[in-house]
Amino acid sequence: MGVTIEVQTPGNGVKPNPGDKVTVHYTGKLTNGKVFDSSVTKNKPFVFTIGMGQVIRGWDEGVAQMSIGEKSLLTCSPDFAYGGQDVGGGLIPANSTLVFEVELLKIN
Repeated sequence: MGVTIEVQTPGNGVKPNPGDKVTVHYTGKLTNGKVFDSSVTKNKPFVFTIGMGQVIRGWDEGVAQMSIGEKSLLTCSPDFAYGGQDVGGGLIPANSTLVFEVELLKIN
């Protein structure tokens, strides 16, 4: 259980630290391939602070291991995602494993 990271495109080696604000592009999918959210299609990168609980645990821990410019698949088990919560009126069923295509654009 947790988050697994599969690097698709390596970054520059510079990684964020807890407390750093990061800007990412992402596409979130269920394991059946159904997309439930994407900053890419909205053309609006997402900003959050590493290690502050602003996002699911899989992102807090996964993105912290990425470097600028890196594109990776983050696979988050339910305990590192939304657990037993049903999110978005069934958009993300309870106890779902989630797969995110994430690109770390910058450390702010």
